[in-house]
Amino acid sequence: MHFDRTLLLEMLQDAIGEEELFIVGLTLSDSMLPKVTVTLDGPTGLAIQACATVSRRLARRIDEHYGEDSAYSLEVTSPGADQPLTDPRQYTRHIGRSLALKLADGTEKTGVLTAATPEGVEIEEVIKQKTKKTTLPAAFYPFADIQEAKVVISFK
Repeated sequence: MHFDRTLLLEMLQDAIGEEELFIVGLTLSDSMLPKVTVTLDGPTGLAIQACATVSRRLARRIDEHYGEDSAYSLEVTSPGADQPLTDPRQYTRHIGRSLALKLADGTEKTGVLTAATPEGVEIEEVIKQKTKKTTLPAAFYPFADIQEAKVVISFK
């Protein structure tokens, strides 16, 4: 069985419906049992119930289109805590947390996210000088300049 990615995206958008969710990723594996993996997120994160609802709706649409006898595996999930932020809408709920940015020019910045706009983010970079840390004034980084951004997980 071969899935049409564009059609799956349309089905997925339809399955999301009125939920305040957005698609972060859609991967398809071509194996004996094809696997569809959907990664969703929302302005306040993603509840397990929302995953279950979207999963049921999407499975129904896939079965209607490809036939109920089609064999596949479906996983609807949220991004893991260690996954890079890939959609500008993901940043807002992380304001106040530390981010590690890798910029397109190869430099790396780590600091507290103080603002997120549709164009980019503002962070207060923390730099270490010998034994003390210094927090620099907030600086703006456009999304076009950000190669990768991850939330810094702290166990303190």
